[in-house]
Amino acid sequence: MGRHRVGELARALLALLRPEPAPGAGRGTSGGPGGRSVDRTRARRVRATLEQLGPFYIKVGQMLSTRPDIVSQATAEELRGLHDRVEARPFGEFEPVLRAGLGRRWRGMFTDFDTENPIGSASLAQVYAATLTDGRPVAVKVQRPDIAPLIAEDMALLRRAARLLAVTAPGFTELVDVRAMLDMLFEAMRSELDFTREAVEADRARAEVLEYKHLDVPEVYEASPTVMVQSLAPGCSIADARPEEFTTAERVGIGRDLMAFMFSSYFTTKVFHADPHPGNVFVQPGSKASLLDWGMVGRIDHRTSLGMLRMLLNVALNDALGVTRAWVDMGRATERADVAAFRNDMELLVPSLTTVTLDRLDFGATFTSVLGSSTRHGIRTNPAIALLGKSFANLEGSIRYLAPELSVVGTFRDQLQDIMIDIADEAISEARLADVTLELLTNGTQTLHYVHTALRQLIGGEMVFRVERANRLDRHAGRRRSLFAVVAGAFLWSTHKRLARSVSATALVDGDQT
Repeated sequence: MGRHRVGELARALLALLRPEPAPGAGRGTSGGPGGRSVDRTRARRVRATLEQLGPFYIKVGQMLSTRPDIVSQATAEELRGLHDRVEARPFGEFEPVLRAGLGRRWRGMFTDFDTENPIGSASLAQVYAATLTDGRPVAVKVQRPDIAPLIAEDMALLRRAARLLAVTAPGFTELVDVRAMLDMLFEAMRSELDFTREAVEADRARAEVLEYKHLDVPEVYEASPTVMVQSLAPGCSIADARPEEFTTAERVGIGRDLMAFMFSSYFTTKVFHADPHPGNVFVQPGSKASLLDWGMVGRIDHRTSLGMLRMLLNVALNDALGVTRAWVDMGRATERADVAAFRNDMELLVPSLTTVTLDRLDFGATFTSVLGSSTRHGIRTNPAIALLGKSFANLEGSIRYLAPELSVVGTFRDQLQDIMIDIADEAISEARLADVTLELLTNGTQTLHYVHTALRQLIGGEMVFRVERANRLDRHAGRRRSLFAVVAGAFLWSTHKRLARSVSATALVDGDQT
C-alpha cells in the first residue's frame, strides 16, 4: 500500500475517532453554530477521503453511518450519503479481465456487446449490456483489474488498527467490539471479490424468492472469479421510478414482498442481502422487482437472529421491557451498566414505533437513538447489529421510494406466523428436540415458567395464530400449523435463558419493576 494511501487512511481514522468535546464546546448538536460548522466540515472531509480510498472504505463508512456510538452525529449523517459510484474507465482496461475470465473467444458468446457505454460503474466492477447468441439480454459484470489485492491490503491494515485500538482505548472497545464488527464486514464482502461465490448466493436467493409474487433475482448464466454474466434486470433503480406509473397493488405488493423476504432472511435462513440500497432494487410497471448484487451477504447465528426477532416482536406488542431484555441479551451489560436507565429510554421510544409508516419513520434516527442510549448506559452492542442495521436501513430507504405508506411493524405482524412456522421446522428437528428435552430435565421449573409465560402471551395476547393459510407452497401442506406455531413461540421464549448470557442484566431489569 502506498505511503500516500496510508496517510489518507490515518487522517480519516483520526477524524472519525476524535473524541467529542464537552457540551457547549461546539461539537455536533451540543455546541453553537461555529462548532457545528467545524464538525460538518470535518465530516465532509472524512466522507471524501473514504470515497477516494475506494470500495472497502465506502462499505466501512456506510456501516459506521448507523453507529453513532462510534462516530459523531454529524459524521454519521454525512456518511449516510456515501455512494459507490465512480467515473467509468475505458473498456480497454477491462478486456484482459474478460479474456481471462471467459476465455480468449469470449466475444463469440455475444451477438452484441456495448463496450462504449457501461450501464454501471462502481469501485469494484464495471457492468456492460450485451446480448447472448440466443437473443437473451444480459448484464456482464467485470471486476476492476488488481482490485482484490488492494482490498486484501486494506483489510489487513484495518485489522492492525483494530488491534491497536483495543490496546489504546480499552474503555471504548469494552462497549464496541470493533474487531468482531470488521470481521463480519470482511466475511460479508468475500463474494464481492469472487464472482463464483456471488453466483452461488444469487442462485440461492433466486430459489427463495419464488415464493414471492412481486420479486425476482437475475439468473446467472456464467461466472468466473472476475466475470459474471446474468439476465438483464428490467426497469430502473427504485429511486428513479415514478410511483404514479404503478398500480397501488403493484407498489404495495413490491414493498411488502421486499420486506417479507428480508424478514425471512433475518429470522429463517439467517443469510441476508447486506446492501439492498435503491441502486440494487430495480422496478418497472407490470414486472417483478429485481433484487441485484449478491456480492455483499451477511450471516448471523441462531442466538442473534432470535434476539432480533424478540426485539421486533416486543416492538409490535408495545413492550419496552421486552425490547430492553432482548437488546441486553443480544449484547452484554458491562460492570458500569445502568439497564434501568436504558429501559426508561425504551419506554419513551417504543410506543412511537408501533403504528408509524415509512413516510414518517426514519430508521436511521431510530437506530441511532437505541445505539446511543445503549452505549451511554454501558451496554455492549452485539457486533452483528452493525451489518444488520445497515441492511435494514438500506431496505427501508429503498421501499420508501415506492410504498411510503407501508408500516414496518404492520408488515412484520403479517409475516410473523410464517416466520414462527419456519422456526418450528428447526425446533422440531431431532437435535433441537433433544436439546430442549435436556434443558427441561436440567432446569425444569425455571424453563417451564418461561414456556407457560410464552403460551399465555401467544394465546391470550395480540398474537393469534390462524390455523389455515392460503396460497402456501406444497412444502407446508399437511402440517399441524397452529401446533407448530405455538411450539415455535414456546421454543423461542423457553430458550431465552439458555441463549442469553447477560443474566445479571436481566436481573437488574426485573429488579427495577419491584
